[in-house]
Amino acid sequence: MKLYSMTVDGRPCVGAESSTGIVDLSAAGLPATMNEIIDGGSGILAQIKEIAEGDAYQKLDPGSIKYLPVTKPKKIICEGLNYKDHAEETGGDIPAHPIFFSKFDDALVGHDTTVPLPQWLSRYDYEAELVIVIGKSAYNVSVEEAEMCIFGYTCGNDLSARDAQFLSSQWLAGKALPGSGPTGPCIVTRDSFDPREPHGIYCEVNGSTVQSGNTTEMIFPCFEAVSAASKFFPLSPSDLIFTGTPAGVIQGRKREERIWLKPGDIVNVTIDGIGTLTTTLAALPL
Repeated sequence: MKLYSMTVDGRPCVGAESSTGIVDLSAAGLPATMNEIIDGGSGILAQIKEIAEGDAYQKLDPGSIKYLPVTKPKKIICEGLNYKDHAEETGGDIPAHPIFFSKFDDALVGHDTTVPLPQWLSRYDYEAELVIVIGKSAYNVSVEEAEMCIFGYTCGNDLSARDAQFLSSQWLAGKALPGSGPTGPCIVTRDSFDPREPHGIYCEVNGSTVQSGNTTEMIFPCFEAVSAASKFFPLSPSDLIFTGTPAGVIQGRKREERIWLKPGDIVNVTIDGIGTLTTTLAALPL
């Protein structure tokens, strides 16, 4: 199933995709936030499936929808250099263990959102990523246990300010700016998306394809990532794990060929089986 965190005419709700449109689950008596849906477990998912497959509820007018970040997480964990070709293009070593960093909650924005870029930085870059949505508490879980701790998957864009990222060996400054973690447009539940199967992952800037990879190219696949992260950070339902990006980022090009993202650019991240996440960039008002 595909689930959407959104507002409709200013009212928060969760939507489910049907064959003819998006159904407002709140109108059907279900919770109005994705966090509550995730907390409801398999029972609530069965109700959602029945509602989405039926015709008792009116489908929403797409023009009335504003997309929100997919969840309100306690933790946003990101993996660095998790695709071999990306590590090589940026001059990084192939990691022997997952490299983790974090974002803050104000980094998250939803699909079809405009993100303002601070004008005191300039080397803005895209990173198309598959994002894991945690479905149950996980602390020190095995790789075998990790799958059942996942609620679903979504698209993410790890927008990065490279001139801040590489001021030191700690990447946080360039990774956690407000709006630097677009997610969406939906969550595809675990029963409808198998990360062990090949899923194309792409990024377009102003209509031109700049990244084209496959999620099976990860060095540390999704279940390994969840298990490894859970050894250090107790994971909670609705937490997010950005799983790294394939080759094709601006930072990976020769210096004379780097044309950094700028206000007015439109960035699309597409993952087969999930959808397309769109972000428009703007100048931060002074």
